[in-house]
Amino acid sequence: MVNTVVVGLGRSGIGAARLLRTAGTNVMVIDSGKGEALERKAADLKNQGIAVQIKTPLLPESFQAWQNTLQRVVVSPGIAWDHPTLQDLRRHGVAIEGEMAVAWDALQHIPWIGITGTNGKTTVTHLLSHVLEHSGLIAPMAGNMGVSAAEMGLEIQESTTNHPDWLVMELSSYQIEAAERIQPTIGIWTTLTPDHLERHGTLDNYRAIKRGLLERSELAILNADDPDLRQQRKNWTHGLWVSADGPSPDGNPVDIWIDSEGWVREPEQALFQAKALKLPGGHNLQNMLLVTAAARRIGLTATQIEAALQAFKGVPHRLEPLGRLQGIAVFNDSKATNYDAAEVGLRAMQGPTVVLAGGSIKLGDASGWLEQLTQQACAVVLFGDGATELQRIIQTSSYPGAVVCCSDMAEAVDAAVDLAQQKSASNILLSPACASYDQYTDFEARGDHFRRLIATHPLNKS
Repeated sequence: MVNTVVVGLGRSGIGAARLLRTAGTNVMVIDSGKGEALERKAADLKNQGIAVQIKTPLLPESFQAWQNTLQRVVVSPGIAWDHPTLQDLRRHGVAIEGEMAVAWDALQHIPWIGITGTNGKTTVTHLLSHVLEHSGLIAPMAGNMGVSAAEMGLEIQESTTNHPDWLVMELSSYQIEAAERIQPTIGIWTTLTPDHLERHGTLDNYRAIKRGLLERSELAILNADDPDLRQQRKNWTHGLWVSADGPSPDGNPVDIWIDSEGWVREPEQALFQAKALKLPGGHNLQNMLLVTAAARRIGLTATQIEAALQAFKGVPHRLEPLGRLQGIAVFNDSKATNYDAAEVGLRAMQGPTVVLAGGSIKLGDASGWLEQLTQQACAVVLFGDGATELQRIIQTSSYPGAVVCCSDMAEAVDAAVDLAQQKSASNILLSPACASYDQYTDFEARGDHFRRLIATHPLNKS
């Protein structure tokens, strides 16, 4: 008797199905795809006692066999929350939720730190987990990167060692809207700029999803240097605010800041020098302050935080240094999947830069990115499905440099290296400003491909 259906045989769907099974739920997994790889996944789940149906589209009739027993459908983040079939199921009294809600049910006995924002959340997640664990706490990270929350739940349930002190969860807007009962002990909001509007419709809708998570958190920590968040300050009745621009960046005092001499401070004392964190870019100072605010509330000393920051090596795919090609620094910023994130990456560069961009274009305001291209980029190499449209956008701006279109990443890397040598560039930066789904499964796969191409480039062997 099936009472829960999981839609999708991706990482989050498989994790949710396995976690539900361990809780005694009678679960069925469906997926509309086909092929050998999917059949292997299905066979593996069946061996674990979980029923699977592939070649099953997300249509109302696919659920008719369980219409008398079905209580819940768990969907992957990639399925639109207002999908017509989901709307039909809701009308018939079926609860619709995401994998993150399943994880919350299994893990809410451990305090959560929920981290959200348009940009910065991945760096904050990695950095905070590192700071806590470097200081002796058990604080694994999961969610919208690497390990799914459900996979973490399984690992914790199966572990015979000490359980975590904290769970550090990166949460996308897709995950939050599908798990409204999550109530973190600490919520962190990094930034807010227009993103995923093709999914959420308006900036107000997108903002409300993020804000809901922070309002459900026992403690909210927010970035007072973000223009959108700053405008919301008067509407917050609780929370800690941080700023890299001093103690009162908008005339209102903050709780942790960087002073004119480069010290990270609280109202009562100086903590440590901001240069303890070696990551480039002013945005990473804001990320560091958000992490510091959470770590201080958890109980870490300034000395512990400073030592952990000094030991942090950075985040894969987010301004990740890949070494040099005959003196030209190469950076992998594949996580920059929108214009705002790509603008931030460009601001962190020192010296003339050849930029690689492209992929699946998102809705958004490209003006800030175009301005940074004009200031920082001596050439732009475009690739993927969005190359032609990005070329049109760039050519209608005042950008004076060379713009080259390529079919794929391999061709783009060769072109970028040639241009960097011709123009005596200081840097080559992969910062796509687009999603990856035209040619890759995710931004990690895109960044991994770029890393391999750089590692095997002839200039690396000369």
